[in-house]
Amino acid sequence: MLMKDIEMPTYKFFNHHTSEEFVEFMTIFERDKLLEENPHLEQLVHGFPGTVDPTRLGLRKPDDNFRDVLKTIKSKHRRSTVNTW
Repeated sequence: MLMKDIEMPTYKFFNHHTSEEFVEFMTIFERDKLLEENPHLEQLVHGFPGTVDPTRLGLRKPDDNFRDVLKTIKSKHRRSTVNTW
């Protein structure tokens, strides 16, 4: 895999000197170096990173085998609030 095939993270910055926002594609190391060398820049958080389990968000139910495990756990622990769907 070539370096150009790897998708670089997108970072959004605010320049306090010019009051401008801009977007850059760079590695985390490059971002850290940029912020260290330019204290007048501030990184802005934009959007959601997208690293979430869809099952935990409720977008997808667990498969039947895992649901059986959850039911077994719930039956052994009477006060459990585990959702078995």
